[in-house]
Amino acid sequence: MVEVSPEALLRRMFDAAVAAAMPVRALPAHLPQPADPRSSVGRTVVIGAGKASAAMAAAVEANWAGELSGLVVTRYDHAVPCQRIEIVEAAHPVPDAAGETAARRILEMVQGLRPDDLVLALISGGGSSLLALPAPGLTLDDKQTVNKALLRSGASIDEMNCVRKHLSAIKGGRLAAAAHPARLVALMISDVPGDDPAVIASGPTVGDPTTRHDALGIIAKYGIELAAHVRAHLESDACESVKPGDPRLAEVENILIATPQASLEAAASVAREAGVMPVILGDSLEGEARDVAKVMAGIAKQVVRHGQPAARPCVLLSGGETTVTVKGDGTGGRNVEFLLALAVALGGEPGIAALSADTDGVDGAAEVAGAWITDATLAKAEAMGIDAKASLARNDGHGFFAALGQQLVTGPTLTNVNDFRAVLIS
Repeated sequence: MVEVSPEALLRRMFDAAVAAAMPVRALPAHLPQPADPRSSVGRTVVIGAGKASAAMAAAVEANWAGELSGLVVTRYDHAVPCQRIEIVEAAHPVPDAAGETAARRILEMVQGLRPDDLVLALISGGGSSLLALPAPGLTLDDKQTVNKALLRSGASIDEMNCVRKHLSAIKGGRLAAAAHPARLVALMISDVPGDDPAVIASGPTVGDPTTRHDALGIIAKYGIELAAHVRAHLESDACESVKPGDPRLAEVENILIATPQASLEAAASVAREAGVMPVILGDSLEGEARDVAKVMAGIAKQVVRHGQPAARPCVLLSGGETTVTVKGDGTGGRNVEFLLALAVALGGEPGIAALSADTDGVDGAAEVAGAWITDATLAKAEAMGIDAKASLARNDGHGFFAALGQQLVTGPTLTNVNDFRAVLIS
């Protein structure tokens, strides 16, 4: 193993994972051919939504020889200067009026196009909240209320997006249907387990296989209270999304340009260069963050005691999106909850360090990507009078790591391939 501190090596792996998903690197090879610039036939309209959409728009402009115009909406503080594509900022994870206005403009922008027009849709994680256009009869306040309840419920991302699609006028394939008969090419950065295009940003350009009955089942599963008119909407066939096989989707192509797996493989390369064996456990791990942490601690202890599934030094890499059911007075944050639970489960086991962070730079609602632990973390907390188990019970991972000075703060990374977890056993 190359002589470098565990914290430094973990950070290098995280940085490599993020770099692999940057639009400037991942997008150009997937651009379709522009129309002949000498021809007046056909327009190119760029639209999009997500935490990476502005950086994606800049990458399009830098690599597009022909005419183009358009609008994308991204999270506040995620804008990137563009010359031909308008950039609008809005709120995430709870939508606001700016996102609603941008979504309405985007929907209007793709209507009335012709078969020889091209729509480039730039879709990335966060797009579901940023592209917030309530279905007829619903209001932004309705969507905000349901969204907040879903975020605190412990629902998985595909469950949340199923409900969102059936409350929307633009998600669940509706954006692509509105662009018909134009050709539409969606370039996507995946932030969802399994890389299902229908789940990324609630699938505005993808036929939706879920139904309103599925949405109602999710509402019942998590005991979410709905206003009478919102429930009536979900109980009506009028709320149904555009389904796979709809003829309006015949000219739609959805392309994944960056994925969690590719980012894990980039991190694995860094580990090998440092003389550490990478073990990729999965790119789509789900479940309660603290439960995933217990499993990961068990695997790390198996390495220490039995040299399985790999001998030391090795690093256990994983991606995906865990959940946190907030029951205490903390703010949650799935990466910090995972790490705090991992530290508790490991109990200071010598030679183990870990980093967990969201590749977009935001863990939950906090402007913190995540944190890291070493085998000294629990002892450090105890010396400061901080009870790790009590912090975990309160869902206060952010407070815990802020007090210890072990937060990972990156600022907006301008991409998003979900969570990155690395457990290093030296």
